[in-house]
Amino acid sequence: MARAKKYYRCQECGYDSPNWMGRCSSCGNWNTFIEYYREKSGSRKGGNRLSAGERAAGDGPEPLTKISDNEQERIISGITEFDRVLGGGLVNGSLVLLGGAPGIGKSTLILQVAFLFGQQNKKVLYIAGEESRHQLAIRAERIGAYHDNIFILSTTSYQAAAWEITENDFDIVIVDSIQTIYDEKVDSSPGSLVQVREVTQAFLRLSKGSGIPVILIGHVTKKGQLAGPRIMEHMVDTVLYLEGDSSNNYRLLKASKNRFGSIAEVGVFSMEGSGLKEIRNPSNLFLREKPAGSSGSVVVPVSEGSRIILVEAQVLVTSGTYGASRRITSGVDRGRANLLLAVLEKHLGLNLADRDIHFNIVGGLKVSEPALDLALAAATISSYFDLPLDSELAVCGEVGLSGEIRSIPGMKSRIKEAVRMGFSSLIFPQGNYSREFADFDLDLKPVKKIGELEKKLKQLTNSRAK
Repeated sequence: MARAKKYYRCQECGYDSPNWMGRCSSCGNWNTFIEYYREKSGSRKGGNRLSAGERAAGDGPEPLTKISDNEQERIISGITEFDRVLGGGLVNGSLVLLGGAPGIGKSTLILQVAFLFGQQNKKVLYIAGEESRHQLAIRAERIGAYHDNIFILSTTSYQAAAWEITENDFDIVIVDSIQTIYDEKVDSSPGSLVQVREVTQAFLRLSKGSGIPVILIGHVTKKGQLAGPRIMEHMVDTVLYLEGDSSNNYRLLKASKNRFGSIAEVGVFSMEGSGLKEIRNPSNLFLREKPAGSSGSVVVPVSEGSRIILVEAQVLVTSGTYGASRRITSGVDRGRANLLLAVLEKHLGLNLADRDIHFNIVGGLKVSEPALDLALAAATISSYFDLPLDSELAVCGEVGLSGEIRSIPGMKSRIKEAVRMGFSSLIFPQGNYSREFADFDLDLKPVKKIGELEKKLKQLTNSRAK
């Protein structure tokens, strides 16, 4: 008779250890090991060879060129911003995890998606673990998401949900939320790290085995991470985050992992009384309230996946009041901002050591591409000298440590977006200049060194004053 063998598993990363450890040697987290038991497998005659009856059809190796990609057909919801972030739609048999803070609009967005799927004659099972049927009905009525093809199952039992999925012909399954579902076979309370991991694994097997796409909704912690074990994000095919600021109605949908598409795409929504409304022209949204002729503010065309978005970069340079100078960033990498300030001090002689400097990207967008460098430098120079910048000026380019302005990809697309939004001038790297740009109705101002940027900004200010 096989004897049970004791082992310990980290609830954050899934690392197994024969002995208990206070700190996981794999992920570095403390007090995450829980005791488990596994049955020792008995010896098999003939080694590990499987008999013909034990080997299931289709489990053997198959040439890659013989495998059809028909299973990867996508289901288009009709919400362009949602489909774009997924990589073009929902893939059959995929497991998608949507995270976000409580009240950010996760359930509202997914209910709208379910309604559009229902209009395409897709049967959608909505597993409600947090809300009752009546609460969901009230929300559906408010956002206009009533449809006969949406079926509500109010349960927190995975076994009950799995039975309904296997016994009925559903096309899409939604679980709201994964933290409320529990597996009756697991001796742990709902929402625990063990339950979340095991239930996620169960839904993964179900989606892959049936070919039904499953969307899991999850909450995030105060640190902005999905509640539950970290290994949960490794299990799923796609991890989406719905982000937003409580002070405004903008919502940003981003992918931190996507096996079927890019993670650089961003979906932009506005929270309205009737639900989430997709923003087809994000540039207009982020520039709608930009002040005219103010110092420390400049527009930069940034690349977000397959499209260019014009956003407003702001820098405020003030005298330090509490001894040590402060560097505060919002939507900008702090290390990159400090590096840029060092370049300005070294090559332009700006005295920034005793100044408080605040960096901000308007609208809550986080920009990480190097094309933001030149715009932040321009805004810093503008705020330092109190130079009002032309509201129709856009700036983009990468700044090197030697003060050189390096070329960036997608310059033609950035120019097109600037022209479309009515901008009259653009400062950009000399290395990106091309004769074909002369056809655009835009005053192009290429620069090679950071010193040229300061001169052009002062020239623009003086000509504007005249």
